[in-house]
Amino acid sequence: MTLVFVETDENGEVALTSAEALTFARTNASALLPQLPDGAPDTSREVAAPPSGSTEAVVVGPLSEEAVGELSRLGVSRIHHLESADLEAYSAPAWAQAIVDIAPETGAVLASGTPRGMELMTHVAMRTGERMAANVVAADEEGLLRQVLGGAAFERLQLDGDLQVLTLAGHACNPEETTPTTPEILTHSPESAAEDLRTRVVRTEVETAADNDTSGLTQARAVVGAGRGVGSENGFGEVLELVDHLGGALGVSRVVTGLGWRPHSEQVGQTGSRITPDVYIACGISGAIQHMAGIEGAKTLIAINTDEESTMVQRADYAIIGDLHEVVGAVNEEIRSRRG
Repeated sequence: MTLVFVETDENGEVALTSAEALTFARTNASALLPQLPDGAPDTSREVAAPPSGSTEAVVVGPLSEEAVGELSRLGVSRIHHLESADLEAYSAPAWAQAIVDIAPETGAVLASGTPRGMELMTHVAMRTGERMAANVVAADEEGLLRQVLGGAAFERLQLDGDLQVLTLAGHACNPEETTPTTPEILTHSPESAAEDLRTRVVRTEVETAADNDTSGLTQARAVVGAGRGVGSENGFGEVLELVDHLGGALGVSRVVTGLGWRPHSEQVGQTGSRITPDVYIACGISGAIQHMAGIEGAKTLIAINTDEESTMVQRADYAIIGDLHEVVGAVNEEIRSRRG
């Protein structure tokens, strides 16, 4: 079976990236599961062994009814609920050991490639002595395919050993519900070794919703991107008006956040949000590798730039060569005119 680490938000709902990981695990079960030498499934666990192609979830901390319902619709057959005083505060070594203790001796353990998922799977691999594949985008009988160099290239690899440990690249798989299951819920109350609790979160500072919420950006069907070409902190007027007309979201490049023009929560790219809109309109963005990694899931790419040789223009489905303020301003004027 495949064990998936599931992250939940402050409302107890399953994170979008974890729903993607669960879908990936369910739809690629046969490709993810190595076999024992004799081809038989392992039955050494104290609890009854599930079918080899099943998907199980591990949740640390509170488990809401909403989360159980969503996990059911995502095809989870068993939920491992880890709840103990030692795990109340996030500690990568302690959480990873708790996952290792319930992981199958043969099978796969995976998480979404979020900062927490990447850190935990690294610890899981180290503690099990297995290799780990990060940023996987596909799996088949030939092995795993993962993105490297910020998505500019892909690498085919196979993991030897009894346990596959991997993280899934953001938005590599669309979350898909299936016939609801009735998942068995197993509650675990592990005690962590003192050395595993030496590093843990001692305080969390909550930002305002406006500064911290990226859900609008990652779920928007239309995203307007803005880069250094806007010119200044006060140069977003036309771009923001277009966002409003489209009912979409604003996404910016790393340069923009680095200059302090917009908050990091709006950054798109390898170190920001990865988005999958129906249309992405890149205004004044040259197209650095890190930014392109964040928009590879966009269905249609439109570039507005003065440099016709820029990566963004070369990769775009449609491109307009010109000053973004003039072009976007004209588009806004046309929209206003047509709407009366």
